[in-house]
Amino acid sequence: MDATTSPCPAELPATTTCYEGQDANGAFYTIAVPQAWNRSLVVHAHGGPDLGAPTPERSRDDLARWNVMVREGYAWIGSSYRRGGYGTRMAAEDTENVRKLFTQRFGRPRKTILHGQSWGGNVAAKAVEIYRGYDAALLTSGVLAGGSRGYDYRVDLKAVYEYYCGKHDPQTSAELRKKLQECTGYQTPVRTEVQQRNLDDILGVTKVPESALASHLNFATFTFRDIVHTRLGDRNPFSNKGVRYSGSHDDLKLNATIARFDADPKARRDLSYDSDITGTARIPILTVHAIGDPTAFVEHEAAYRASMRGRDNLVQTFTTEAEHSALSDAEYASAIRALAQWERTGRKPTPRGIAAACPAADAKYGTGCFFDPAYSPGSYASRVNPRPGGLHWPALTAAQQRKWERQGDVGIAP
Repeated sequence: MDATTSPCPAELPATTTCYEGQDANGAFYTIAVPQAWNRSLVVHAHGGPDLGAPTPERSRDDLARWNVMVREGYAWIGSSYRRGGYGTRMAAEDTENVRKLFTQRFGRPRKTILHGQSWGGNVAAKAVEIYRGYDAALLTSGVLAGGSRGYDYRVDLKAVYEYYCGKHDPQTSAELRKKLQECTGYQTPVRTEVQQRNLDDILGVTKVPESALASHLNFATFTFRDIVHTRLGDRNPFSNKGVRYSGSHDDLKLNATIARFDADPKARRDLSYDSDITGTARIPILTVHAIGDPTAFVEHEAAYRASMRGRDNLVQTFTTEAEHSALSDAEYASAIRALAQWERTGRKPTPRGIAAACPAADAKYGTGCFFDPAYSPGSYASRVNPRPGGLHWPALTAAQQRKWERQGDVGIAP
């Protein structure tokens, strides 16, 4: 392990020791070991995906954001991943590689918990199906519907946006925002009548929050470009064929004239193989998701539960926050405490019990407790238009993915 000591982020306790390095595939990693280490490890899978080249700042910033794990006594390691762009199995492999690097340097931890955030939740959910080095998993604000279905609302956004604003092929995010502003006036309180109607229709049909419109459209433009052209060799895995759109001022005209496109079956298969969840993980898995998450809609949790096919190793908790990138530290602390106890004792926690224990963590962190133990999300289809004839949970199975593996030449290249 070629890691050198490095300054820790300011958010960590001063007695923490940090290390940085780069693995054999080019991924940067950051390690933090607290002075009072509990001999257990949190392996972090970050979100995104980032489209630029990997940098050391990625894992440093994640360590700073989730410094609560170190304050809870855990050592921490996170990877930048070896490259930018989409690739769930690639990111899962890089996450597994840094787990092994940590073990080589510090010995086998007493317990290893995998933490996945946002798209990293998908990465972590896939990793615990593939690899056996994890004792439990914490998935926060996760994109858990898998790639073949998890971005359909952005597929719809792209189609609906171009219906109202015209087809657009921007080269930069600035160009995209300029076009969106011209069409909808989303950045200004005073809009023309046409701009207001365009904005109302786009938001009404797609159910995307106004505050997150530009970021979702950015993903639907540049990350989709990466998936289709770079990762899948100009093959499109997405479809809006047969989708019935509603919520505009003229749904009949919208559905009659919006551009329709269908998926390349093998491209959809490859994206599904790379990222969809089969429900084969056996370790304790706890999720935390804000009900008002503007980026990864809370209904991703319903899709994940369906993919787990009723297995008893999943507990899902929800908070009344409207955030995606970071929730309350007290909630993260409560979640990892409950998860560790579950793994240690075999006694499955309940959302109500986790919520009741949160004030004890908040006495340390002072960031608030916002769990809603009575909440249950609607189905994924209640938020995202279903695709007729596509993959639907719980249709995808591990046996299907093994069949694809035997056929060879499947998935997204690392």
